[in-house]
Amino acid sequence: MPRPYVLLSVATSIDGHIDDTSPSRLLLSNSEDFDRVDQVRAESDAILIGAGTMRADNPRLLVNSDDRRAKRVADGKPEYPLKVTVSASGNVSSDLKFWHHGGEKVAFTTDAGQEKLSERLSGLADVVSTGAELDFGALLDDLGERGIERLMVEGGGQIHTAFLSQGLVDEIHMAVAPLVVGEAVAPSFLNPASYPGGSTRRMKLAEARTVGDVVLLRYLPKESNEA
Repeated sequence: MPRPYVLLSVATSIDGHIDDTSPSRLLLSNSEDFDRVDQVRAESDAILIGAGTMRADNPRLLVNSDDRRAKRVADGKPEYPLKVTVSASGNVSSDLKFWHHGGEKVAFTTDAGQEKLSERLSGLADVVSTGAELDFGALLDDLGERGIERLMVEGGGQIHTAFLSQGLVDEIHMAVAPLVVGEAVAPSFLNPASYPGGSTRRMKLAEARTVGDVVLLRYLPKESNEA
């Protein structure tokens, strides 16, 4: 089965951070942009976040609009997209909200983490090992076999880096907020890595528009702006 179309979604500060170092989550988007993200979620077959984001933010990761969920059902889809997470260690608590809201869930891990995670998530999620290490290509193959055609990836930075550095991203939605975090140790959108084409390759910009006081940039990483 074909791999799903991968859409990477992120909100950043002007200096490229996705959060600050305070105990509470930094809200970078505004109400209009949160609604836009809800629409993108509703149009996706699956939504993925990493275990680090789950521990830090404890999100439910839902489509919040009743009308959008109703439209999904009317279109013959599940009310909620499949919820997906990734944890190499399997060290993820079963008490997190992610497991107790929405529809079906799947957790990808390694051979070393599979037994631990299967025990913790018994009855809450399908647990799949991708081998001795996390294999994001194998993850996409598995989701393709489940009929997932469109995957929305919501981070955090380690997950964004893995998908983008391995050339697995078809589209990026970057909402740039009008603020500066200014903390060197604050979480960033991307980590140092070797990215396809290196620093001289210019991605194709598909769209740029304002959403309230943020700017939405849509990039197509597999295409060049010279195309």
